[in-house]
Amino acid sequence: MADEVLRMQNITKIYSNGFIANKDVTLAVQKNEIHGLVGENGAGKTTLMKILFGMELPNEGKIFISGKEEKIANPLDAIHKGVGMVHQHFMLLPSLTVAENVTLGVEPVKNGLYDFEKAVADTQAIADKYNFKIDARAKVSDLSVGQMQKVEILKALIKGAKILIMDEPTAVLTPQETEELFEQLFILRDDGVSVIFISHKLEEVMHICSRVTVLRHGTCMGSHDTSDLTQASLSKLMVGRDVVLKIEKEDPKLGAPVVSIRDLVKINSIGKNVIDGISFDIHAGEVVGIAGVEGNGQTELSQVLSGLGSFASGEVLLNGTPIKGKSVREIRDLGMAYIAEDRMVEGVAGNMSIKMNIVADRFAKKEFKKGPFMDAKKIDALVDQYIKDFEIACDSPDEPVRMLSGGNIQKVVVAREFTSGANFLLACQPTRGIDVGTAEMIRKTIVRKAREENVACLLISADLNEVLECSDRLLVMRKGKIAAAFPKANQVSEDTLGEYMLGVREMTQEEMEGLL
Repeated sequence: MADEVLRMQNITKIYSNGFIANKDVTLAVQKNEIHGLVGENGAGKTTLMKILFGMELPNEGKIFISGKEEKIANPLDAIHKGVGMVHQHFMLLPSLTVAENVTLGVEPVKNGLYDFEKAVADTQAIADKYNFKIDARAKVSDLSVGQMQKVEILKALIKGAKILIMDEPTAVLTPQETEELFEQLFILRDDGVSVIFISHKLEEVMHICSRVTVLRHGTCMGSHDTSDLTQASLSKLMVGRDVVLKIEKEDPKLGAPVVSIRDLVKINSIGKNVIDGISFDIHAGEVVGIAGVEGNGQTELSQVLSGLGSFASGEVLLNGTPIKGKSVREIRDLGMAYIAEDRMVEGVAGNMSIKMNIVADRFAKKEFKKGPFMDAKKIDALVDQYIKDFEIACDSPDEPVRMLSGGNIQKVVVAREFTSGANFLLACQPTRGIDVGTAEMIRKTIVRKAREENVACLLISADLNEVLECSDRLLVMRKGKIAAAFPKANQVSEDTLGEYMLGVREMTQEEMEGLL
């Protein structure tokens, strides 16, 4: 078609182990379009975009850019042909300025030396053109997460990108930062840049994209005008069944405090209080949610509670026992289950089998032993049951866990943690980068464990819809402190939460009295 800026036609990618990542996929993007690309984890989105950006080569199929067939050999070749990619995890050098990061690889030179002033001028000009409110001379280490996102986009634009791939661009942004990003993407679109928008947040896809292409199990389920879809119908195209997007739950019946935190202080390596005197309880039967812009102490709090990090002062009690100085194993034995923020670093051992990862916390338990040895028959039966119950898509329980898609790796983590028998569940970013079907299962199980098993749950998430849907009580962390507390999460809006997260609104200690 005359208005097509990109056509990936009949793309097939088969890996050496026989896994078919893409099967006869066609993706067409128009000029001046924001085009959604959605699908479950393992559906083939990442592979398809790696092919477009030159990180993978297809076995079959053709790529046309502005009507001309192109062979894209590597990322530099892709950039040269007008394709830019903004990765989910920022690739910035914090010690350098915005201008130095943006011009990396296309450095302006004067008299044989790097021309910093020209770099600043070029960066500032393109930032101002697209209404990116950012100082080209600022150090990246001093920027907010939302500003870092803009720097990543500027890096692609300065290299002449006319097709911009954006992978989960709003995963760590507040509603206000997300809305600002969308306004800037609309400006880019109107200036001739076509955007491929990859997201698990279907409400955002429906809001910003004019068309969406759906992948399921490596196969294209078609491209659709978003005006013809609802979130529910889009979910069904992705997953192949109806997905419940709202969680119906009764009010909690609170038991005794399972976790008590008093005047907790954690100091980082440069002497800064990253947790600054916080106090709150988590009761049996409730889900307490913590919202906040990333980098405001949430990660450090999860490290302290899980035993992966120490703390300077204060007290943390789990089932009445202080955890200070205790190992991860000892804290788990006290009754903690932990869904870690980074599943590949803290959640699983990538080279070990699915089976070993699922039962990793059970090797010392008597019920899984036969004399001095592990009860292999019992473990095999248990693992087979969990693979079935949690719908882990795998060839065999003995397959290395790193061979699975992100969503299935997370299912391995939750299969272990949800069945551990713990009465305190610490869930840190439990559905990050996870498809809508798996996210639904995880969220429902967190709520069910609180209601039916009287488990105390702490949910730390950058996904505001998630904390609002799942939480009974809601806290906001900012600069290591509790900045706001809401006794009923379902009575707070995302915009209000965002204002407290950004510091636009503040709650006094008196207002929070009795809510912690």
